[in-house]
Amino acid sequence: MTKTRREMLELMGAVGAVAAAAKFGLATPAFAQAAGDVPVAQLMAPDALPDIWIGSKDAPVTIIEYASMTCPHCAHFANEVFPELKKTYLDTGKARFTLREFPFDPLATAAFMLARSQGDDKREAVVDLLFAQQQNWAFKDKPLEGLIAVMRQTGMSQQAFEAALKDKALYDKVNAVRDRAAKEFKVDSTPTFFINGKRVNGALSPAEFGKIIDPLVKS
Repeated sequence: MTKTRREMLELMGAVGAVAAAAKFGLATPAFAQAAGDVPVAQLMAPDALPDIWIGSKDAPVTIIEYASMTCPHCAHFANEVFPELKKTYLDTGKARFTLREFPFDPLATAAFMLARSQGDDKREAVVDLLFAQQQNWAFKDKPLEGLIAVMRQTGMSQQAFEAALKDKALYDKVNAVRDRAAKEFKVDSTPTFFINGKRVNGALSPAEFGKIIDPLVKS
């Protein structure tokens, strides 16, 4: 039986998000102000959730993105810029890439939880799908209904959807990744990239990424 919006909001409440989820606001949390670059070793230390890498582990350039699933700039990067970045640098062994969770609101947290619940081998495909269809769920009057409609395209059942959002351990881990980035790396906006430790804010064009990556590949 299809859940009502109220029931789904109560489901979100099971992971500590009832009050905020009722409004589905996209306000930026009061994180620390952005700082400078971060040592690669510090960035690569184990986190609450494992990184899922695209590209060769031997690539000379490492790109880490902190993103929020409800961020339009992150969706633009995923949909318009990343395919070119992948073709030019990841598929050629020049760079490798990982996306880390930095949800700005409960709905983004829920989306990341749903992606992670599908397993490491499917997580990136689900993230890509959610970004591609962001307008169908993130900015609707009934976003959870839109979210489950998108997830049904992956074969996810209502029962699995609810179970994923009730996973308190996963909820805590997603937020722990965000909190560590905010506290240790001073991330306070999305998308934020670290390219061999160099901080880059905003959804840059492929050419702008090239200006940063090319010298690192040649050095």
